[in-house]
Amino acid sequence: MSTSSVDKEYSLEAVPKSQRSSFWHILVVMLGFTFFSASMWSGGQLGTGLTFTQFVLAVLAGNLILGIYTGALAYMAADTGLSTHLLARFAFGEKGSYLASFMLAATQIGWFGVGVAMFALPVNKVTGIDTLLLIVVFGIVMTATVYFGIKALAILSFIACPSIAVLGMISVTDAANSVGGLQGLLQYQPAQAISMATALTICVGSFISGGTLTPDFTRFANSKRNSVIATVIAFFIGNSLMFFFGAIGAIATGQSDVSEVMFLQGMILPAIIILGLNIWTTNDNALYASGLGLSNITKVKIKKVVIFNGVVGTALAWWLYNNFVDFLTFLGSTLPPIGAIILADYFFVNREKYKHFETATFTSVNVVAIIAWVAGVLLATFVPGIPPLNAIIGSALIYVVVMRAMGAHRSANLTENR
Repeated sequence: MSTSSVDKEYSLEAVPKSQRSSFWHILVVMLGFTFFSASMWSGGQLGTGLTFTQFVLAVLAGNLILGIYTGALAYMAADTGLSTHLLARFAFGEKGSYLASFMLAATQIGWFGVGVAMFALPVNKVTGIDTLLLIVVFGIVMTATVYFGIKALAILSFIACPSIAVLGMISVTDAANSVGGLQGLLQYQPAQAISMATALTICVGSFISGGTLTPDFTRFANSKRNSVIATVIAFFIGNSLMFFFGAIGAIATGQSDVSEVMFLQGMILPAIIILGLNIWTTNDNALYASGLGLSNITKVKIKKVVIFNGVVGTALAWWLYNNFVDFLTFLGSTLPPIGAIILADYFFVNREKYKHFETATFTSVNVVAIIAWVAGVLLATFVPGIPPLNAIIGSALIYVVVMRAMGAHRSANLTENR
């Protein structure tokens, strides 16, 4: 096989041990993934609806839940070397996994388009350059980065993460000082309080859908330990930082996005830089994950699929921004049950004993997984409580109980020696 035909992203196979990456490589990629503008908006909701002490507790508890969920996914990804979509074949079946891949890919292409428009609009306000032209340019640049794969994502994250953290801290420190510093924040009383259950729903729900894609990046980790630690740290540092930026900015200025706070502070160029890097890192991870999803369905290598997805996301960016966010949010509610079923199949039904992907055999469709997924979506939508947790616990429990009742541990895919 020629070098040019080798798929260096391993979109349709396990990442070989020789191509695994270090702890720091995985950490910066995951930090770039968790540096997400929507988390700042969610932080603003929490910051203005809770006392500061309640806010800290909610963020720590919420990110603990996210850390456990994504850490477990990171563990199995590093163990198997497989993406979310290839792991789904064990639980959902060969063609059953297409459902999971389509839902994951469609959501991520949608958010890519929304992200491109989110960046183009403020740049248009500052520069006067036509918004549609900016959308095309930014879409091309972001797609080009993803084309070069996981290594390009790591390089971008190495640049973006420290920049976002430093510029954001400067801005938020200034915002906090304007309300009396830490003492002022501790004395803050919300005009309209929200419950802790609502706060946890916002905190967990803001990123659990994206967190389902954790294996797409952590499959490159050189050990299960490094994979889990990098993922958990990314959620406790990256996601928490975004929440703090949003909360303090909202309390001080009424704006959740730190880039908007910077605009009000007169730091226009830093605002454009931090907004661009924030969206760029998240968008590239989203587009990369969507490429893996459609590769699983079409069997086309990720580089070609990424270009297609980038074109679609860019072409629909303006329409997506204006019409599709609610639908994307709904699609997001369908993703946690997918991750839960994948975890349940690996840890509880097959007890961490999958065969190597190349020698495994798959059913066409595992109806039990489809039923458990539908049940998880319904539980998230209609049952009181914390919707993402309802979906995860409910779908996993139903899947394990029914599979065990059927005696269907599918021994053909088991091995005692991984």
